[in-house]
Amino acid sequence: MTVESTAARKPRRSSGTKRAAGAAARKGAGAAQAAEPQLVQLLTPEGDRIEDAASSEFAPYVADITADDLRGLYRDMVLTRRFDAEATALQRQGELGLWASLLGQEAAQIGSGRALRDDDYVFPTYREHGVAWCRGVDPTNLLGMFRGVNHGGWDPTSNNFHLYTIVIGSQTLHATGYAMGVAKDGADSAVIAYFGDGASSQGDVSEAFTFSAVYNAPVVFFCQNNQWAISEPTERQTRVPLYQRASGFGFPGVRVDGNDVLACLAVTRWALERARNGEGPTLVEAFTYRMGAHTTSDDPTKYRRDEERAAWEDRDPIKRLKAHLLADGAADEAFFEELEAESETLGKRVREVVRAMPDPDTLSIFENVYADGHALVDEERAQFAAYLASFEDSHEGGN
Repeated sequence: MTVESTAARKPRRSSGTKRAAGAAARKGAGAAQAAEPQLVQLLTPEGDRIEDAASSEFAPYVADITADDLRGLYRDMVLTRRFDAEATALQRQGELGLWASLLGQEAAQIGSGRALRDDDYVFPTYREHGVAWCRGVDPTNLLGMFRGVNHGGWDPTSNNFHLYTIVIGSQTLHATGYAMGVAKDGADSAVIAYFGDGASSQGDVSEAFTFSAVYNAPVVFFCQNNQWAISEPTERQTRVPLYQRASGFGFPGVRVDGNDVLACLAVTRWALERARNGEGPTLVEAFTYRMGAHTTSDDPTKYRRDEERAAWEDRDPIKRLKAHLLADGAADEAFFEELEAESETLGKRVREVVRAMPDPDTLSIFENVYADGHALVDEERAQFAAYLASFEDSHEGGN
């Protein structure tokens, strides 16, 4: 008797009951998903200060913010955007091989970056230019890898800011392991791992969630949900809001307005405090938007509508804070003019430094592979040196 004939003999009412039950379950799940996710927001898109039920828990974490602090956050975002725009232009001019823009995500990065203490440790992806700025990494150091003259350009231990990670999601495991070590050392510092909505679908991220929860690791998972994993929208990646995934692993998740720098600062401070107090990991979903392309090799006009971007432009993080500063009388036109001049100076310096970057010695690729010497690497270096020398010998022989 075949499998097909066995299935055919089952009563039809059974399969119909299952279909009905499945439809009811899907309907119930759909109703649950239809509930509007809570969003922590302290500044409206118009720049008005608010405090509602979803945000009241986090408002005390920015109660100490002064007018000077607000101007500092605004300056951070403006200069980061200026640097990012210059890097994009340099790639278009052939000075960089590739660039991943952060345009539109400045509030998420500056807000979370300024929440960190010096002894906290950061594991970024390849788009955290604003966080790097907050950690004191010279912007020009970020460009060496994209120009192809180094593998990172900065010492991670000097700023507690790890090198950029190209492998999607792997840095969440590195961050979890580091955080577990911090806990064993008895330190009260925290670790933060940055990743995108697309990376949240990677197995590495789920494994990091599992280990961090089981070991109660002092780590904050900061997901910048910019709505697009290259050309794949978020709704095709998950059936629930991303922050709700944390509950399945046994730790809290929060969705914050990723275009509200004040809310991002408050929520990240709260999550870092939990980590330092031994309360374990937290998932922060910064709900934001990637205004530009995924990288300079991407064309977003192929998969998303201009109307979508236009709608998000009304929520621009820099315009939002500027409106708040002006409404509160915390900044005048002289401040904005001085900042504009400073941003132009930064752009000029970036152009000059990048174009003057020397090509590395060809054999330097074998340096810093291991902390100490390694026989295999030494052998490979010698073989490659001989290979290069063969071209010189051939040239001389031809003369």
